[in-house]
Amino acid sequence: MDEAALKKERAKARKLRNSQWWKRRRSNGICHYCGKSFLPAELTMDHIIPLARGGRSEKFNLVPCCKSCNTKKQQLVPWEWDVYLKRLTP
Repeated sequence: MDEAALKKERAKARKLRNSQWWKRRRSNGICHYCGKSFLPAELTMDHIIPLARGGRSEKFNLVPCCKSCNTKKQQLVPWEWDVYLKRLTP
């Protein structure tokens, strides 16, 4: 994705982050990845398929997650994240 397209997608994500849709989405306080409970304000927005890997800032590609999971996931796509999690469990 070129720099202009990346900038556009980030702007769309910022707009969605301020929407009622996003506030409802994170209101249950559950991280999409680890399933733990958090205060809704502690959850971050994550692109399931990262922008750097061709993802878009569309509702179907955005999930609430805790800062820890978001940091660990980095730019992994879902199947890479699953492999990562399986390596953690003996």
